[in-house]
Amino acid sequence: MISDKEIIEGFRRGDSYMFRRYFYDYCQTAYYMFDRQYDLHKKENLDFMSLAHQYAIYLMEHDWKPLEDRSPQVSLRTWMVNGFRFVVLDALKWYKREYGSLTFEDYLKSFDTSHDLRLNFNKTIQEICDSMQLDSKSRSILDLLLVKGFKTKEVAEMMGITPSAVSQRYNMLKENYIIPYFKKYFDMDFDMQELMDAEVSMSEASDSFSLPEEMPMPQSARLDHSDIHRGSAKKYSFPRQIFMEKKRTTPERIQELAPGEIFVFGSNLRGMHGGGAAYAAYRKFGAVMGQGVGLQGRSYAIPTMQGGVETIKPYVDEFIVFAKDHPELTFLVTRIGCGIAGFSDWEISPLFEAAHTVENIILPEGW
Repeated sequence: MISDKEIIEGFRRGDSYMFRRYFYDYCQTAYYMFDRQYDLHKKENLDFMSLAHQYAIYLMEHDWKPLEDRSPQVSLRTWMVNGFRFVVLDALKWYKREYGSLTFEDYLKSFDTSHDLRLNFNKTIQEICDSMQLDSKSRSILDLLLVKGFKTKEVAEMMGITPSAVSQRYNMLKENYIIPYFKKYFDMDFDMQELMDAEVSMSEASDSFSLPEEMPMPQSARLDHSDIHRGSAKKYSFPRQIFMEKKRTTPERIQELAPGEIFVFGSNLRGMHGGGAAYAAYRKFGAVMGQGVGLQGRSYAIPTMQGGVETIKPYVDEFIVFAKDHPELTFLVTRIGCGIAGFSDWEISPLFEAAHTVENIILPEGW
C-alpha cells in the first residue's frame, strides 16, 4: 500500500496519476462535505475545480510542505480535508461580503469534517467548561449542542426547560465564554477574519501587521476570478521617536521576504496560528501549526498570549540570543503582542532593548 509520504512526493513531482487518484479524490471528499453545508455548487466560482485549483496553487507555492507539517496521528486525507476547509471559508468570505460574514455557527459546522478534527474540537469545549468552572446546566447545554450535536428543541426536552431558555443560555455562554476563549487562546475573531481575511486591522490583529485582502500568488497562477479578492490594505502608523537613531525598521506590510530574512511574529503557546501576523506566517512563511515557539520555515514565533509582559520576556531574550547565533539571517520583528494580546508598544518595546545593538534584528518604527 502506498504511504502518505510517497503520495506527497508524487504531488511534488507532478505525477498525473497521484493527482487524479489522491489529490482530486481527497478534495472531492471535502467538497462534497462542504457543498452539503454551504451549497457551493450554486455559487459562482465556488465549483469544485475552481476551489481545488486554488488549493493546489497554494500547496505548490509552498512545495507541498503544509502536508508534511501535519500532526503524526492525523492521516494525509484528514489533513487535506481540513486544508480544503480553509480554502472554502476563504472563498465564502468574499462571496458573502455583500450580506454579512460567516458566523460562529458556520465555524462550528466547518469542523464536522472528520473524526480526528471533531475530537480536537470536542476537547477544546471541555477545556472551556473546566477553565471557566461552568455550572452543570451550562456544561450540559454545551455538551449536548456542540459535542453531541442535538437540536435546541431536543436539548430542551431532555433538560425539562423551554427551547427559549436553552437558546438564551447558549447565546450567553457563546458570547461570554466560548468566543472570548477562542479569541484569547487561538487568536480567533468570530466573523471568521482569522481564517479567511488577509486584510488585518491593527486594532483586531493578533499582532501589528497589515496585508492586502488576498494572500499574494504569482500572476501566472491566479484563477480567472482572482480579481474578486483584491482590495486595499489598511495601514497604521505609530508616532516616530524623533531622537531615535535612524536605521532600518520593519515595514508595516510584509508581503514577501528577501533571501535570508525571517518573519518574527507573536504566537500562542499552542501554535494555533489563526489570526493576524500568525496566520500570515502560517500561510506565507512556513509557520507550523502546533509549534508556538522558535524558528519554523522562514518565520520565528514569540508567544505573547500566555500572561503578562513578564511571561513574554524570556521568549524575547531567547530570540535575541538565537539571532546573535545566526548572523547569516535577518529577523524582521512585527509589533508582537500589540493586538489581541492587549499590550501597548510602550510595554513590549522595552523587552527588545538588548536587540538595538544586534545588527541582524530589525525592529518596528518607534521601538
